[in-house]
Amino acid sequence: MNQDRGNDMRTSEVFNHVATVKLASRSDRGRRAFAFLFKTAIVFSILLLVTAVAPAQTRDHLTDAETDLVRYYQELDKRIDIFIKAADRRFAVINGTAQPSTKKAVKDEPDWGDAPKGTRVELLGDIAGILDEAITNIDDVSRRDEKSPLLSRSLRKLTAASSRYLTQLEVLKTQTKNDDELAAIERVADNASQIIEAGKKLPAAPADDDKKKKKPKEQSAKGKEQRVKTA
Repeated sequence: MNQDRGNDMRTSEVFNHVATVKLASRSDRGRRAFAFLFKTAIVFSILLLVTAVAPAQTRDHLTDAETDLVRYYQELDKRIDIFIKAADRRFAVINGTAQPSTKKAVKDEPDWGDAPKGTRVELLGDIAGILDEAITNIDDVSRRDEKSPLLSRSLRKLTAASSRYLTQLEVLKTQTKNDDELAAIERVADNASQIIEAGKKLPAAPADDDKKKKKPKEQSAKGKEQRVKTA
């Protein structure tokens, strides 16, 4: 009898041990399953966030063709011309006016490509980015050679263009109540205003060399007329 009871107790202990192992095993599987689901939810959330942010990060303020033109021209003033025309192209799309001429200045110049596309907010964002890059280019040259004659020439061009842009922006403000558009307009206006303030510090523009060259020719022509009359 005692032996049977001992056997029953050992059997009961074994079953209890097995049951405990099974319960532990089920608990571990549950924790692993929960951890897997939790990790999956985190990854899915990150993917959704990246997908939502990606469009804002992938748009460049210049088209590929315009970027090629910027790389083609190493001279600062020529680059500024590219930036100005790139901004003008976007204002033309926004205002529904004719695109500026894209006739090549030199034979090997890259093509301008198709006119830029996008919403008004995107195009205004492009213009703000273009002005940022133009300012950066001028700053870079200034650090390398602050006496470069291209600095004042380039800044004068950019200042004149920025004045035109401010006038257009004032008109655009009256045409929209969209908060995103108004914010984009303000960003462009801030960049343009900074450029204009910097342009005010420039010394007076020197007289054009062409005018200086024309005066001697005009005087010689008058001298010829006088000699003909006296003869």
